[in-house]
Amino acid sequence: MTSRIDTQKFYEYCRIPVDELENHPDSKITFKLKQTALEVDRHAANMMADEVIENNKAGRITRWVLPVGFHDQVRLFVERVNRERISLKNVFIITMDDYLDWNCRPYPEGHQFNISSRFERVFYDKIDPELTVPVNQRFRPLYDNLDLVDNLVDSWGGLDTVYGGLGFRGLVAFCEAPYSPWFTITEDEYCQMKTRIYPLNDDTTIAYAVRNLGGLTHMRPPLAVSIGMKSMLKTRRLVLTSTTGEWKRAAVRALMFLDPTVEYPATLFPDRVDEVILVCDRNTAEAPIQPDKLS
Repeated sequence: MTSRIDTQKFYEYCRIPVDELENHPDSKITFKLKQTALEVDRHAANMMADEVIENNKAGRITRWVLPVGFHDQVRLFVERVNRERISLKNVFIITMDDYLDWNCRPYPEGHQFNISSRFERVFYDKIDPELTVPVNQRFRPLYDNLDLVDNLVDSWGGLDTVYGGLGFRGLVAFCEAPYSPWFTITEDEYCQMKTRIYPLNDDTTIAYAVRNLGGLTHMRPPLAVSIGMKSMLKTRRLVLTSTTGEWKRAAVRALMFLDPTVEYPATLFPDRVDEVILVCDRNTAEAPIQPDKLS
């Protein structure tokens, strides 16, 4: 795959001090800086709660795509829902993805890599039954019905908000950057990507293994089923968070400043979605290139 990135411009953006990022004139998105990861999660959780409250008051349905991780964000949202008695009866949720084994099948219920069942436990099951999302309004990508999510989003006429994380190479959900030298995918083709089964890129496997398993890559799932860009781009708003430090610093600058490129899939959103927001903690937002660290 031939790079379309102007590396000299990218390097300059990677030198911008963290305190100059908010309201930077060259930024293609809205960037919000918080001091800690917990503050990022609280801010995102409050955005979720405030969105439901506003839509409930206006008599509108709320249609979301949510990640299955982000435990503090989910916990804080659920706590606020229960404390303030925020009804989720008019909320429709698609969870982004789930892991698959070598046979392209989900892991058993309760397995650590069956993240859909884990989401049920940490999200739906924690909400007061009088307030929770009705079962028939909960959806997820299915390995044996890949058209389900895309058809659903089409029938809704789009989404209100996609909440997610920002990956090392700019992935959102498991929409990985295509690394193969044997074929080319244009930005327009990538934007038509439907829900599909993905072989996980090496950097994703390494990142999760280092973060959670002490580098034991052998235990990581090889595949995932995930919503594609086609459906996620049919949203009014994209809200991404990033809190994992040095690993994500270049991806933050890519999303903020680069022209659209499949090398960093998140860069495809700003030109196609009305509002793109990135919420970062200070450590993750620090400049990737710092003169005092160069030798």
